[in-house]
Amino acid sequence: MFDAILTEYLPVLIFFLIAFAIAVIAVVASWIVAPQRPDSEKLSPYECGFEPFDDSRGRFDVRFYLVALLFIVFDLEVAFLFPWAVSLGDIGLFGFWSMVFFLVILTVGFIYEWRKGALEWE
Repeated sequence: MFDAILTEYLPVLIFFLIAFAIAVIAVVASWIVAPQRPDSEKLSPYECGFEPFDDSRGRFDVRFYLVALLFIVFDLEVAFLFPWAVSLGDIGLFGFWSMVFFLVILTVGFIYEWRKGALEWE
């Protein structure tokens, strides 16, 4: 039994070993070929051609995170719509109404966020 499993996963193991070897060779080759003498200009922080104004670890407004989360939610909605549309002929009415229910829930959430002002940028 172990031999059968080993023969099935041997190509995967060989693939990982080759990928690891290529990665190591690329890193070592870049270390050998490229000069490792960074100057002060290369090590300095860069912000659009100006010296940095503030600490890069400063706090962000919570609205940035809120917009990012809203984007992820509605992006995932579109990601669920593609396989549903492709298999709509096979899943029948149950699949259709399931997706309609899913879209209604997301629409209610979107309207709630809109009413709360989460989409307003002041």
